[in-house]
Amino acid sequence: MFSGPIPSCLGNLTLPMAENKILDQGGYWSILEDESTIFGLSKLARGANDHYPSSYMEEWIEFTTKSGSLSYGGSILENMTGIDLSSNKLTGQIPPELGNLSQIHSLNLSHNNLIGVIPSSFSKLKQLESLDLSYNNLTGKIPNQLVDLNSLEFFSVTHNNLSGTIPDPKAQFGTFDETSYEGNPFLCGPMLHKSCSEIDSLSTTSTVSNDEEDSLLDVYVFRVSFLVSYAVMLVTTFVVLYINPYWRRAWFSFVEKCITTGRYSTLGNFLAYYIFRSCL
Repeated sequence: MFSGPIPSCLGNLTLPMAENKILDQGGYWSILEDESTIFGLSKLARGANDHYPSSYMEEWIEFTTKSGSLSYGGSILENMTGIDLSSNKLTGQIPPELGNLSQIHSLNLSHNNLIGVIPSSFSKLKQLESLDLSYNNLTGKIPNQLVDLNSLEFFSVTHNNLSGTIPDPKAQFGTFDETSYEGNPFLCGPMLHKSCSEIDSLSTTSTVSNDEEDSLLDVYVFRVSFLVSYAVMLVTTFVVLYINPYWRRAWFSFVEKCITTGRYSTLGNFLAYYIFRSCL
């Protein structure tokens, strides 16, 4: 139930190499598989972990990576090198500082309300094996720099508002099919069987159509508001003159003066013009 933006300070985390941890601690893992999930159990040799309370050794954590959810427990938590913030209510943009986490193997930000673009700094996550940004409101293009992620095995940006050409089908990105991009109608590329020229034409047509609709709507709103204002002014004037006899007499006197002045003014202009023509 996390909400709000992702803190940019997460990019300051220092994650030592997982291989070094395993070598320092020694021991080995026992893996148990049941019907639906794989559980990483505590090390049989716990001598290196005596400084942790027993309650810590019994903690279990659900971690979703590569489109699968696994449960991890015991001292494997010391070796976790991934971030899973999926299925929350996170908003705002993805901090580019997350690209500094060069040691993580999995990053899952799916099923949130994130906006903005995919940071090109993700190209620095050289150890990344799984990147899931699906089911958000991300916009813009997919950075082509992501093709440098040679360890990437799973990639999903489905159901966003991304547009433009998908990354070049090089290295690992040559292994991803259209299922990694579905739900983004303005993405294009040979793999998606969509021509980018057709997408650009559709986008331009949609923009022009929206502009025309907005223009017609503005004219309609102006006319309606003008008529309503004019009617309100007439009704208000009529009511005030009907209620207040003093203002009514003053109004009629003003109208009479305006008519008389206009009449004499017109007659005077006609006489002046006639005299001027006679002098010529």
